Amino acid sequence: MMTLEDAFEALKAKAVPEKVEGQAAYHKVPRTYLGVSNPDINALTTVWRRELSVEERVALAEGLWQTDIHETRVAAAKLLTQARLRPDDAAWHLIASWVPDFDAWAIADHACSAGSRRLVADPSRIDEVEAWTTSEHMWTRRAALVITLPWTKQNFPTEQDLEVRDRVLGWAARYVPDRDWFIQKAIAWWLRELSKHDTSRVEAFLEEHGSAMKAFARKEAGKYLR
Repeated sequence: MMTLEDAFEALKAKAVPEKVEGQAAYHKVPRTYLGVSNPDINALTTVWRRELSVEERVALAEGLWQTDIHETRVAAAKLLTQARLRPDDAAWHLIASWVPDFDAWAIADHACSAGSRRLVADPSRIDEVEAWTTSEHMWTRRAALVITLPWTKQNFPTEQDLEVRDRVLGWAARYVPDRDWFIQKAIAWWLRELSKHDTSRVEAFLEEHGSAMKAFARKEAGKYLR
């Protein structure tokens, strides 16, 4: 069985110390960086997912996250980024427990990518996500939009999918007065992706709320509208 120490040593073996300073400057969050590339993390976690049971993956992901190193947190998320994962309750609860720790967009986005698969597998979990929208923690509020991005992408949404779209658009509308750049960017991201598949909803949102959005967000949200 792969241990936390084994995983950490495997990541360190891929480290390029010359990249550390650039990583720290890019991510702008004071934590340890090893200098491991995303493709190398992908390659390692792909093997780990194949070799470990779901229970073992969840345990390893929890340990990797707790080390609070950039690459180990990314690896933790990638270990659980899989459409089919059964049983997945433990994986979902672990991912949700990470949300209050979010403090950087890259780690948050990797974790939300894993979490979005669990939401698609069980959309009732969106009730839990809705509670994030009123958090005082900006990254938690942002995560509610990022983790629901799959609902912007369906070409043939069901009635349930459309209900989720409208629900999340309601969250986004409540976020509009929030002037934080990351929140405005998340609103724009959700709308921009949705506009590729559901122009009318995005046009209606921008007609009602666009003037209150920051200019860059309004422009990005309408990027694919004619």
